[in-house]
Amino acid sequence: MAGPIILPLDVPVEEETSPNYDPKGYYPVDPGQLFNNRYEMIAKLGWGCSSTVWLARDVKRWWWQPDRYVAVKVGTYRYATRNAAEHELNISRRISNQNPSHEGFPYVRSIIDSFEAVGPDGTHVCLVYEPMREPLWMFQRRCKNDRLTIELVKGYLGLLLRALDYLHSECHIVHTDLKLDNILVGFEDPSVLRDFAQAQPTYPMPRKTRDGRSIYLSHNNFGPLRSFYILPKVSDFGLAQPGDGPQPMVHPIQPDHYCAPEVILGAGWSYSADIWNLGVLIWNMMENKELFTNIRSNQGEYDCKAHLAQMIALLGPPPKELLDRGGQGGKWNWEPEMENPAGELCNNAMEFYRGPYFDSDGVFLHKDLIPGDLNLEGTVTALEGDDKKAFFDFISKMLQWMPEDRKTAKELLEHPWLQMPDE
Repeated sequence: MAGPIILPLDVPVEEETSPNYDPKGYYPVDPGQLFNNRYEMIAKLGWGCSSTVWLARDVKRWWWQPDRYVAVKVGTYRYATRNAAEHELNISRRISNQNPSHEGFPYVRSIIDSFEAVGPDGTHVCLVYEPMREPLWMFQRRCKNDRLTIELVKGYLGLLLRALDYLHSECHIVHTDLKLDNILVGFEDPSVLRDFAQAQPTYPMPRKTRDGRSIYLSHNNFGPLRSFYILPKVSDFGLAQPGDGPQPMVHPIQPDHYCAPEVILGAGWSYSADIWNLGVLIWNMMENKELFTNIRSNQGEYDCKAHLAQMIALLGPPPKELLDRGGQGGKWNWEPEMENPAGELCNNAMEFYRGPYFDSDGVFLHKDLIPGDLNLEGTVTALEGDDKKAFFDFISKMLQWMPEDRKTAKELLEHPWLQMPDE
């Protein structure tokens, strides 16, 4: 058996590349280590600024039962990230316990267990989940031209809408961060995970050792796909928010490309922000491209005025009522202040997104940015004929300026396009 590849000490890898990286913030996990007297760590699956994720074997089972594998998210111990882990734990508990009999529950990644691990430099919150094969963007790369087939798009949308219906109507939670990274697909067969786990001693992870701590290179290649019919699950609830609070929600949410107009305008957002988000995400699934392009400056910064200009080109001008709500939202000061991407402390959405973008009469202040050759129909090449017409009717129920004009997840499930056979 060959020994592990030793990585060079002077080249940062994985969590070392995180901003403000502090090695003492991460728990120094090693393969074979037993957590909570139950979870035997096998291989590092991924990492982030606030955690590493490991495949583990659940050793608490009867001798005649097959091996059971889980994914353990080991959070960093620092104050801010510990609070984030505890927030994710509270949200995940609500999701897991609210109504497991709901038809959307199987398509939401629910928490299995949680515990705290005391490391050499602090206490770490650990969350235990069902292991998943890969994010949707990676699964999509296996498809022709990196696009999901229309059959898969319709099928996955039906399941994702069921998941959102569960989150919205049963759990009263807004996800706020829907993207291909946060939609995971499971394993086509339990043997894939078993074979991967059993092979780890033979093919150890590349690593480096600094100051007595090992840093491992993630090993999450589960081999070739045996079937394309794998169920998706909505995951990562670290930024999810309760939607049933007493105060209007006006703080920034969502990845730049999927940001709903009411978020940018500071008009107050709720569950329908997820519907807008999913509607925009369909272009990534079906066309392998963003619906809104060229929304960054030459320096690579998110440009809200360019984003709004493209919304206007595709959907027409926003209603004055929505803009007026945004004006009112500018009076809702945040406590505490929030830092925008430029590092400026901001009291409200107007400051955060560097508005205003419309004058008092509702006229867009940057008309020169509105592309004259952009239309919604021209953005779709994967559909033709009646199927394309039905799709645009479907998407028109999601991409509406006014949040209350968007259909709910449950209502969208009844749309004919999701049931219409391909031509």
